[in-house]
Amino acid sequence: MRVPSQYVRSPQSCQRDVGVQNTSDAMTRQAALDRGVMSVPSPFTPSERIACVGPNASAAGITGEFIDFIYENPTVFHATEYFAELYTKKGFEFLTERDDWTSKLKKGGKYFATRNGSSIVAFVVGGNYRRGNGAGIIAAHIDALTARIKPISKKPVVEGYTQIGVAPYSGTMTNTWWDRDLGLGGRVVVRNADGTFETKLLCVPYPVARIPTLAPHFGAPSRGPFNLETNTTPIIALEPSDPSENNLKPDEVGAPLAEKHNIRLLRVIASELNVQVKDLLNFDLELFDTQKGTIGGLDQEFVFCPRLDDKMCCFAAANALLNTAEEFAATGSNINVAAFFDNEEIGSLLKQGARGGLLESCITRVVNALGDGATVQQTYANSFLVSADVKHAVNPNFEYAYLPYHTPKLNVGITVPWDPNGHMTTDSESAAFLEEIGRRTDNKIQYFQIRNDSRSGGTIGPMLSSSLGCRSIDVGIPQLSMHSIRACTGSRDIPLGVKMFQAFYKEWEDVDQAFKRGEKKSLTAVS
Repeated sequence: MRVPSQYVRSPQSCQRDVGVQNTSDAMTRQAALDRGVMSVPSPFTPSERIACVGPNASAAGITGEFIDFIYENPTVFHATEYFAELYTKKGFEFLTERDDWTSKLKKGGKYFATRNGSSIVAFVVGGNYRRGNGAGIIAAHIDALTARIKPISKKPVVEGYTQIGVAPYSGTMTNTWWDRDLGLGGRVVVRNADGTFETKLLCVPYPVARIPTLAPHFGAPSRGPFNLETNTTPIIALEPSDPSENNLKPDEVGAPLAEKHNIRLLRVIASELNVQVKDLLNFDLELFDTQKGTIGGLDQEFVFCPRLDDKMCCFAAANALLNTAEEFAATGSNINVAAFFDNEEIGSLLKQGARGGLLESCITRVVNALGDGATVQQTYANSFLVSADVKHAVNPNFEYAYLPYHTPKLNVGITVPWDPNGHMTTDSESAAFLEEIGRRTDNKIQYFQIRNDSRSGGTIGPMLSSSLGCRSIDVGIPQLSMHSIRACTGSRDIPLGVKMFQAFYKEWEDVDQAFKRGEKKSLTAVS
């Protein structure tokens, strides 16, 4: 069965076998999650610790799977396709928005839909689903800070250097991006020999760009401030010794992109995709850190890795949904959903963002197919949203920047943020809801709130909860160095995230009923 994606990967790029693992290993990991083994001081055995050391290190268990996932799927398009392939191999059916879903949606079914190749919603319909019942939703964002290749990236040669024009995606191209080995990846639209159009995924498997710093010996110019347009332009090559290499070949003359981008860059892209330069029509390409994540710390208690925000929560939620899918499909009375959106870092305003309506569309189609369209609002009222985005772990070098007693630690458990000004959706009822799930399943929950003299960040929770009108809480896996090109989390934090999200999918129906009975008592007392 062909992967239900419009994308074809370049043959040389970012190869991996999604979701293929030893069954006994999966059962062992599942048992460890259920037993709460994550409470031990180190997640690895002595032999596994040895395996985690060195440039070719391999980490144990689901933490290692996450590191591989990040390395092999460097862009939002690769990550979305990864989850699409993973869901497919686990028995989920792909649904395209262009089709009518009415005859396809069944009780006990497992499905997913994508939009723009950069957002994906997967859901499981409980075997005992009834009209008006709610949805247990974990929503995260799948995009990450990056530097996007400009639509016309060709630049004049400067002192023998070939450069490429890039633009920051959200708050990127800070000093953490300087002097890094940057790869090139994304999606490319090509014309096939038969005249059809196809979108292919590109991941050049070696560093192609670098933003060089100015040595401190030059004094004031090396200290900034720096101009994002003129001081952060990556170098990608030196001018060739044979100037004719910059000339267009006969079959490249008139190529759609030949006058917009460096011809040698286009040849690399075409070679990776096994096409001709003349076949390249357009692309969405970006730069990324090519250094693979690794386990660190004296007891291997850290993960040093790029793109944690927010693929870490996506990865944990997807695994939690898959781990609970079969049981929920057989016995569940509601809908369990994992929704990953693009463009959170720039406001979520595009069609593939959280404001684009993909989540609402999926839930509405289920209700229309299996119930009555008039019960959509009832469904939302009975739903519960977990907005999952990474949260700030306390930084020991800047402890004074944190509100006392609101200092999340690594390798402890999920963090619940509060914000009195509505940047987060957490309130007393939603916090009590999740805390009850935590008590039932031995999951620890930490709190975070900013100081009064600090500025709060935002995420997709407020926009989704206001659009759906459902109860909501914000949570996140804690990390250090947020929005750096390379961040840090705990080596137990990924499995702890899976454990908490898995507990939500298993327990939210029962906890919801307890709250519902309490609401009726409150109404009776008032009357």
